[in-house]
Amino acid sequence: MSLLKYFPYLWPVNYQIMFSKACEYGIRATLYIAMNSLDDKRVSLRTIAGKIDSPEAFTAKILQQLVHHAIINSVKGATGGFEIEKEKLRGITLAHIISAIDGDNLFHGCVMGLSACTESHPCPAHISYEKIRSQLKSMLNNTSIYDLSHGLETGLTFLKQ
Repeated sequence: MSLLKYFPYLWPVNYQIMFSKACEYGIRATLYIAMNSLDDKRVSLRTIAGKIDSPEAFTAKILQQLVHHAIINSVKGATGGFEIEKEKLRGITLAHIISAIDGDNLFHGCVMGLSACTESHPCPAHISYEKIRSQLKSMLNNTSIYDLSHGLETGLTFLKQ
């Protein structure tokens, strides 16, 4: 059962409910850094912000979170910038980035935002969403930054519209 079928006014047509804007930018930034890291290049904050269409100050805060969670590295100095160790690219998943920026509410929270929603006391959407959440969690846990950057490198996918 889909809530949108019965309550289509709950979410506007173009509204994205999956990730925060910060998380979307964080995923894009990580992918851009990964692409450059594959070529042994570090990238500056300004370059990253420009390439992912994100305000520079906002991007700086997002990158700080990613550094704090050891997803990316920040190197200071004249040849500094942001990078990801090549050996780590296969181990960093979308789930890592999402948890670092948005927390784990996507994996554990109620789809309707109720604090008392549990298996034994479910909200109206709980059972339907649990199946979707399980599939989404699997996809996010099994999709590495390396996998996604490979699609970018070969031209099969893109970061900018």
